[in-house]
Amino acid sequence: MDTPRSAPFDRIERVSIRLPRVSPLVSIVIPCYNQGNYLAQAIESVLSQDYARVELIVLDDGSTDGTKAVLAARAGRFRWESHANVGQAATLNKGWRMAKGGILSYLAADDFLLPGAVGKSVEKLVANPTAVLTYPDYELVDPRSRTVRRVRTRDFSYRDLAVGLFCQPGPGVFLRREAFDRAGPWNETLKQIPDYEYWLRLGLEGAFLRIPEVLAAYRAHDQSQSFAPVNPNRAEEIIQVISSHFRNDRLPPEIARAEREAKSNAHILAARLHLRSSRQSAALKHIGQAFRLHPACFLRPRTWHLIVDGLFNRIGHRLLWRFNRLFSRDER
Repeated sequence: MDTPRSAPFDRIERVSIRLPRVSPLVSIVIPCYNQGNYLAQAIESVLSQDYARVELIVLDDGSTDGTKAVLAARAGRFRWESHANVGQAATLNKGWRMAKGGILSYLAADDFLLPGAVGKSVEKLVANPTAVLTYPDYELVDPRSRTVRRVRTRDFSYRDLAVGLFCQPGPGVFLRREAFDRAGPWNETLKQIPDYEYWLRLGLEGAFLRIPEVLAAYRAHDQSQSFAPVNPNRAEEIIQVISSHFRNDRLPPEIARAEREAKSNAHILAARLHLRSSRQSAALKHIGQAFRLHPACFLRPRTWHLIVDGLFNRIGHRLLWRFNRLFSRDER
C-alpha cells in the first residue's frame, strides 16, 4: 500500500529568525536666541554623533545677531525655521510638535554634546523600560570652550528634586515621547526655570536615570541664563513654581508633608538670584522668610553655599575666564 504524500504544509519546521533591532528615532531640538557665536558648535556636536537615527530641528527664536547666517550656511543638513521671539519654552514646544522621534531631547544653543552622547543615552533608555529620562555628568566650559570643571550630577531622587530643589538633569537629557505626552508641554509663562518646573511634572511619570559619564558641556558666559542678572519677577519664579507644585494631588504623601521645607529652599534660591542682580534688600527679605518657614535649612552647608554663590559667582567666573585668556596667550 502506498504511503500518502504529505501535503506541502503538513510539516512546518520551526526556524528561529532573528530580526534586526530597529534603533528608535531620536529628535533633538535646539532653540536659539542671539547665540549665533556658539550655535555652530552645538549643531556640529549633534551631526557628528555616531548614532545614525537622529532628527535635528533648529529653531531661531527671533534672533537679531548672526544666527540666520549660521543656519543658512548649513542648509540641507537638518530642518530649521525662524519665527518671531516667543521665548524658550514656546520654541521648544513648537520643536517637539514638529519632531517625529520616539525619544526627545533638547540642547541649548550655547551648549554642546560630546561624542557618544546619543547612543549611550538611547542604550540606557532601551535597557530600562520603566525610566522616562536619562541625564549625564557634564563639563562646565568657559566662553572659549575651555573646561572649567567636571560637574558630577546627583543620582536621581524625587525628594531631592521637589523638596531639596536639586535640579539633577542638566545638558544632555533624553526622554521618552510617551512620557512627554503624559506630562504635557513646557509652561510657556515661565522664563527662568521652565526646565525645572517640567522635571517636577515629568518625575511623577517615572524614574530618571543618571549616566555617570561626561556626555555634554554647559557653557558659562555673561549672557547665559544661569549667570546673567535677572529682573525681580524672574528671580521669584521659583517660589511660584514650588507653591503651584505642592497643590498637585499626585504628590506622594512623604513629599507633600515637606512643603514648608521646600518653600524655604525656594526662598533661598530666590535670594541667590537677587544677590546676583545686586538687590541685597530683596535677598534679605527672602532669607528671613526662608528661616521662618524652616529654620533647620540654615544648619545645612548648602544654604550658605547658595548665599555666597549669589554674592561672588559672577565675579569668580569672570576672573577665571580672564586667567584662561591670559594663559592661552602665554601658550602662543
